[in-house]
Amino acid sequence: MKDTSTASGPGQRTAGDIPPAGTDRRTDSYVYSTDILFRGRGEITIRHEDTFYRLKITRQGKLILNK
Repeated sequence: MKDTSTASGPGQRTAGDIPPAGTDRRTDSYVYSTDILFRGRGEITIRHEDTFYRLKITRQGKLILNK
């Protein structure tokens, strides 16, 4: 089902606009590239139910998820 929520700023897209990079056949889940998710930014916001999370790429190239 496509996410019909509005984007939170100019030039931003909803998760429904991002095509999956592929499918992991072992778990039957989508696999997304950080290149596609972040689109050159160092941080993105993820909404899960009514809670917002920040996902950041560190200088060392690791991911950090904060509430």
